[in-house]
Amino acid sequence: MILHLYIGRRFLMTFLAILGMFFLILALFGLVEQVRRFGATDASFAAVVGLTLLRVPESINKILPLIMMLSTLALFLSLARSSELVVARASGRSAIRSLIAPCVVALLIGAAGVVLLNPIIAATSKRYDTLAGQYFVANSNTLSISREGLWLRQGSADGQTVIRATRANLDGTELFGVTFIAFDPEGAPLYRIDAGKAELVPG
Repeated sequence: MILHLYIGRRFLMTFLAILGMFFLILALFGLVEQVRRFGATDASFAAVVGLTLLRVPESINKILPLIMMLSTLALFLSLARSSELVVARASGRSAIRSLIAPCVVALLIGAAGVVLLNPIIAATSKRYDTLAGQYFVANSNTLSISREGLWLRQGSADGQTVIRATRANLDGTELFGVTFIAFDPEGAPLYRIDAGKAELVPG
């Protein structure tokens, strides 16, 4: 039992150390991206750092399996390097039994990720969208073209409207395969409209 607790504690500490390293790396890359995005706004550096930290949990959740695999690899390499696995085998403990504690800790971490991390991600993502929207001019239009199609954000005092189209004509006045999603000023969805074709006109 003592050996199980020792290996489980080592695995947890290794996981937390690797998690911390990835957190710092993602925060640095995210900070560069947020500075680029909000550089033209009146957002302060402290506000940009806060927005960056709000985005990190979602990125962590995506790479959580990778962190778990690296933690397992680092743990058993450390145990093998210090000959602790050899001592455990010499005492009559099988290698399979040495996996019980890391498996239990991994299951607990996975359960905590589902129970705790998902609500945190939902809350931080909503807070990020709310704060980010405050740094853009209310009447600004934002256009983005990606592999998923064309995205257009249209803002006004009544809220925001997100427009997605699969394609557009050459001058961008006609959109095809269009979806309109409207939000109120607080960010709550109001309605959705799907259309095969839409035409952009003044006003």
